[in-house]
Amino acid sequence: MATFLGINLFGLFGQLLVGLINGSFYALLSLGLAIIFGLLKIINFAQGAMYMLGAFAAWMALNYFGINYWAALVLVPLAIGFVGVMMERFLIRPIANEDHLYSLLLTFGVALILQGLFTHLYGSSGLSYSIPEALRGGTKLPFMYLPDYRLWIICASVVVCGLTWWMIEKTKLGAYLRAGTENPQLMQAFGINVPLIVTLTFGFGVGLAGLAGVMAAPIYSVSPDMGSNILIVVFAIVVIGGMGSIGGAILTGLGMGIIEGLTKYFYPEASNTVIFLVMVIVLLVKPAGLFGKEA
Repeated sequence: MATFLGINLFGLFGQLLVGLINGSFYALLSLGLAIIFGLLKIINFAQGAMYMLGAFAAWMALNYFGINYWAALVLVPLAIGFVGVMMERFLIRPIANEDHLYSLLLTFGVALILQGLFTHLYGSSGLSYSIPEALRGGTKLPFMYLPDYRLWIICASVVVCGLTWWMIEKTKLGAYLRAGTENPQLMQAFGINVPLIVTLTFGFGVGLAGLAGVMAAPIYSVSPDMGSNILIVVFAIVVIGGMGSIGGAILTGLGMGIIEGLTKYFYPEASNTVIFLVMVIVLLVKPAGLFGKEA
């Protein structure tokens, strides 16, 4: 057994891998939340339900229609994004001028309806989704065994998050998105369809949750509770990074995953609360979050 200063390196690196995987999902989900809140000022409490819906959509696509994992990676986020578009168009837009609390309560209600529906249809025990054949192997490293699928999740999450940040912060399309939400009257005067931008932005943020659900299906049990179990943690991460900060959501999601993994190794009893402890400390020191801007 490889040890260093009394530390079991196999156990330490194993927990770091678990932390990075969890952090990858935290980053994708918190990025979607940050986009929706940062650009649209909508608190989407249904993000966890969309994550669950993405996992179930991948499972149903495989078992009912024979659609494999790789096709689901493309089709499911588009389908979940379309669900988000319909939500914004017919549920959220009619109350767009009301207090933000109304959209929070509405999306929370949608999440409860979806969770209850899938619990009724499939039960709460969970369903299995097999890892695709091409990613079933692994690599033997000096201090751990690295499964290929775990490595794929980490790399894919970093690439998707990086491309999303670049698109929003560095491209003309991102500039239109930001301008359309900050000064919609001016953008409409220039002929930009601001309501369409808002709808597509919401759909994109929700689609990221659907993508995370597809990627999570082969690792975690596909169950109606999987979204509610992760949602509170993701909201805490968004608060730590700074509400609406795109880069903050990505970095904080990955960082909190690593911190959670280290805590599971050194002090397992605190692993479920360490993120909330960090949130409390950050809010006391910097209420706007690590990367947020003061109002």
